[in-house]
Amino acid sequence: MNQATDAPIVGVDFAGHVAVVEIRRPPHNFFDIPMIQAIADAFERLEADANCRAIVLCAQGSAFCAGANFANSDATPPQKSPRAVNPLYFEAIRLVSCAKPVVAAVHGPAIGGGTGLALAADFRVTCAEARFSVNFNRLGIHPGFGLSYTLPRLVGPQQAALLFYTGRRIGGDEALRIGLADVLAARDQVRSKAIELADEIATSSPIAVQSTRATLRAGFVEQFRLAVARESIEQNAHFKTEDFGEGVKAMAERRPPRFKGR
Repeated sequence: MNQATDAPIVGVDFAGHVAVVEIRRPPHNFFDIPMIQAIADAFERLEADANCRAIVLCAQGSAFCAGANFANSDATPPQKSPRAVNPLYFEAIRLVSCAKPVVAAVHGPAIGGGTGLALAADFRVTCAEARFSVNFNRLGIHPGFGLSYTLPRLVGPQQAALLFYTGRRIGGDEALRIGLADVLAARDQVRSKAIELADEIATSSPIAVQSTRATLRAGFVEQFRLAVARESIEQNAHFKTEDFGEGVKAMAERRPPRFKGR
């Protein structure tokens, strides 16, 4: 594998026609605006690179992406208007606008927006040890990162509601069963299996693949954009509630939250 690009947060290598985009913020790979921006920048460069026919999104460390670190102010950026879109989600829109197919290699926890990042890809290769959780309601806030659109699109509205309302964690085998993941592999083979899948895609005509993908995903970016606009309005209000403060505190203290509905 020959190194093509190296950045503090994200690195890009090539394996033939497959670009491997690696998140380099171990062990938890908490996301913030700079990280999502760096991934989106990498995707935009690869979209313009004729040698790239498919992308693998993977991560160093024990987690794929453990979500937002609410001790970091970038996780809840101040908004000038209650209707303003979270600037992090503008970067997410750039990310999902990439025209080339993406395979996510989810070798460990993908929590909250980390699941959103995994669902921005076309396919997910994972392992039994991985954990997926859309735990926003357990934190006292509305789901974000476009998940109110992408999750029901994959698993159906009933299963999505169950995962949202409970915030439960599911393993890779359950993710495969409900359609959240596409391939289950041994943990130490998740990345290699994701590259294999991306390479299989890359053997098809890139013109035909991208055209077919555009047909299958017609309206995807537009619906994602509408979703994050709605999510931002709800989250902007929820960030000011006592419940959100309690949710973050309970998570830090590793205990069940004691919400009061205010």
